Amino acid sequence: PHPPSLPHPRQIFDELRRSVLGQDEALREVAVAIVKHLGGHAAPNMLLIGNSGSGKTTMMKAVEGWISSAGGGLANVVRINANVLAEEHGGYGKTVIARLWRNARRLLGRTAEPQAILRSVEGGIVFIDEVDKIRAHVGATPNVRGIVAQEALLTLMENENLEFDPPEENSGPLAINTSRMLFVAGGAFEELYDAVLRRVLAGTDAAPLRPIVVVSSSGEVREELPFHLREHLRYEDLFQYGITPQFLSRFESIVVLNDLVEDQLARIFIEPEGSIFREARDYFRRFGIELQITRGAIRAIAWEASRHKRLGARALREIFRKVIRDLEFAPAAPEGEDGRRILMIDEEKVRRASQKPEARSQK
Repeated sequence: PHPPSLPHPRQIFDELRRSVLGQDEALREVAVAIVKHLGGHAAPNMLLIGNSGSGKTTMMKAVEGWISSAGGGLANVVRINANVLAEEHGGYGKTVIARLWRNARRLLGRTAEPQAILRSVEGGIVFIDEVDKIRAHVGATPNVRGIVAQEALLTLMENENLEFDPPEENSGPLAINTSRMLFVAGGAFEELYDAVLRRVLAGTDAAPLRPIVVVSSSGEVREELPFHLREHLRYEDLFQYGITPQFLSRFESIVVLNDLVEDQLARIFIEPEGSIFREARDYFRRFGIELQITRGAIRAIAWEASRHKRLGARALREIFRKVIRDLEFAPAAPEGEDGRRILMIDEEKVRRASQKPEARSQK
């Protein structure tokens, strides 16, 4: 029988969607993988490929946060930067095992038996951030750090029994079976985007890409190339980038995240807990000022951000920083008849800020 406390994939999806917008397909796959893993079913290891600011790290943090808030030791989750694996001296991914062990000890308490800790470790969920930074080669040049890190992860993912000597335990070496661990890796793969675009533009096996006209919700017009990595990516592209076939074969699910468009960026700017606008509003509230923004200003910020597809949601922060930085330095707003001090960000403020050069002379 299935555990009565096993969550429904939709429950996890809805929770993750509060933090990650515009990536519903990826969220569905992550939600199903987590439920399978928690229920003891075979869950696919996942490789998430997406531009900077598309939501990979936010998604990992959201899963980590949801599992932590669910309580009861629902799962042992660790998040690690792939570069750390290139630095480890123990080899064979033991840095990951050590983090899982320490986390299990924290979840289960100091009095837990080593065998209980062991079961928690063997059922762990491992998030690997910036996996694109551990290339086995860069062009024709071997990358030793990347080779070491890929081999360390490969050893973990090949379901081998690893000998591990737990820190601060007197149990002696233990055999860790990694076959039940779930691995979710993510990376921006920025040069991969350029390489695939060059291949597509030079190729003759498909209709050539032609610029299309994009119209904003406020009527502004621009041309852009309708290139989406997910429509053109091949395994060979990843091999040429520096991901070895053996390493890539351990990911049963490869998900290319969506490029964020204007409407999604507008929602990301306002809606999630900890959004850019909510952070700014909290800052001004400390000075007795109520920060408000018009719909036109939100659209203008999102439209400007959508021009920088490679930056995703991070472009929102950079554009809004131009709008708000002087106001943050000298917070001020007139007091209205009702006693409230309101600072309004309108479309004109966004337009003026967007046109300012980044480097300004000091006064």
